[in-house]
Amino acid sequence: MAIRRIGQIFVDMGYISDEQLEMLLEEQAQHPGQLLGKIAQDMGLIEEEHLVSALAEQFRLKTFDLEGLVLKPEVKNLVTDAMAQMYRVIPLQLDSGTLVLATCDPQNLNIRDELRRFLGHEIRLVVSSEAQIKKTLDKFFNDEIESMDKIVAELNSDNDLKKAVEELSSGGPINLTDVNELVESAPVRKLLNMVLLLAIKDHASDIHLEPFEDEFRIRIKADGVLYEMVPPPRHLAFAITTRVKVMANLDIAERRMPQDGRIELTVGGHPVDLRVSVLPTLFGESVVMRVLDRSVVSLDLTKVGMNEKTLSEFRTVMGKPNGIILVTGPTGSGKTTTLYSALSELNTIEDKLITTEDPVEYDIEGIIQIPIDHDIGVTFASCLRAILRQDPDKILVGEIRDLETAEIAIQASLTGHTVFSTLHTNDAPSTITRLKDMGVPPFMITATVEAILAQRLVRRICTECREQTDFTELQLWELELKKEDLKGQKTYRGAGCNACNGTGFKGRIGLFELMIMNDELRELIMEGASADKLRKIAKKHGMRPLRDIGMDFLTQGLTTADEVIRETILDA
Repeated sequence: MAIRRIGQIFVDMGYISDEQLEMLLEEQAQHPGQLLGKIAQDMGLIEEEHLVSALAEQFRLKTFDLEGLVLKPEVKNLVTDAMAQMYRVIPLQLDSGTLVLATCDPQNLNIRDELRRFLGHEIRLVVSSEAQIKKTLDKFFNDEIESMDKIVAELNSDNDLKKAVEELSSGGPINLTDVNELVESAPVRKLLNMVLLLAIKDHASDIHLEPFEDEFRIRIKADGVLYEMVPPPRHLAFAITTRVKVMANLDIAERRMPQDGRIELTVGGHPVDLRVSVLPTLFGESVVMRVLDRSVVSLDLTKVGMNEKTLSEFRTVMGKPNGIILVTGPTGSGKTTTLYSALSELNTIEDKLITTEDPVEYDIEGIIQIPIDHDIGVTFASCLRAILRQDPDKILVGEIRDLETAEIAIQASLTGHTVFSTLHTNDAPSTITRLKDMGVPPFMITATVEAILAQRLVRRICTECREQTDFTELQLWELELKKEDLKGQKTYRGAGCNACNGTGFKGRIGLFELMIMNDELRELIMEGASADKLRKIAKKHGMRPLRDIGMDFLTQGLTTADEVIRETILDA
């Protein structure tokens, strides 16, 4: 049966009138994405208990009052702290293999399926108020680190599990039935689920599972830096990596060859993609999972961190009918996010946009996206040739890696297309040198390249624990500053607190250096001028180097001197 609309249920239950429903719908139209029940509550039209009753009626569920709940340890331990917090659920009882969970989000239809897969039990939901869920979570599920320690301690003391793993990972023929039993066992599932949930909750970009001779290390990368988690027992390396391979639909019997796969999850109500890479090493298989969480990436050009002047100039270049726009920087510097944000802004009904990427990281509505597959000959160059027969207006080439791709991108630009792409170079002027090294003739560069945007990401100081500090002598030397140049100016650092996990940093901010081509730069390129000469002339025409942008952030207290020094180079 079709699910009834919540607004009509409010009316049918006598909580609001038809006129008030019309008013609510008008208010919701002005705030897309907001739930109608939340709007009704904020406007004082209904109480929280009314919303709970209406949601239960809408999804044909029972309500449950959590006030004074006594949670049995054997039931509480079925769900980790991180999982309870992420999904906002409270385990109530285990009844004949079915776990009863209280939720305030029954409209999140993925909760039941996800938790069934994570926990290995059938799930039955009941509805409680958001305030009661929050209060109960704070009371019973508020110590993630202790939970991780507890899980690892339990695994260390599980001798039966240790014996089973040792038999399976001895190097002999694999009994697939025994392997499946192992990877589906509750301890293995529980540990891996905890790692995934904590990593996603901390907005990690990568999860590393690394087997060594005497230890099995788990590290997550957040804000560009790796942090080690509580290491699980060494003998579990085989079980955990095999569990990941099962989730990614990889061949668990193949342990000698590299493999790549993908895991699709819906965590806390939003989709998360994990790109899995498995690599055989001396002591087992090393696994790296790239976390692609669309909910923490805002594909909005105004939010990538450019200042108003750079953003205005970049938008002007984006609007040109043809030409090549290059974004450069090292791996993990946010190039893809910047390009996706630019394409999202250009994504109108009048233009056809096609991308070719390795891999396709985020699915954008209205844009044709093609994944690269080298195994079957689908390369950037071959894709680009085919794309030109698809009548595109704007094209994104994931990366210009060789002369063939560069030449086709140039041809696309010369035939009236705007081409976006990336390169790995230190700054904008040195990109010209890189193209020449590839074999691109200078006259082709000057005829097609319209702008080069170099970018870096520096860690942002945590606002909860930011404090003033003095420049060290080493920092002054590396920044080529003297004490008399500072004029009393201080620098800042994060002391470390719970909000930033003791790191002093929370989030990252972009540094952008935009070099727009003009007649003088084109003449210099034709003359074979060096990157230093190009940089000097570009600065004369208004380009601000990465180091200068970093110094602005430094004086504003957004980042530290060490971050600016690490991510930028001095002008020669």
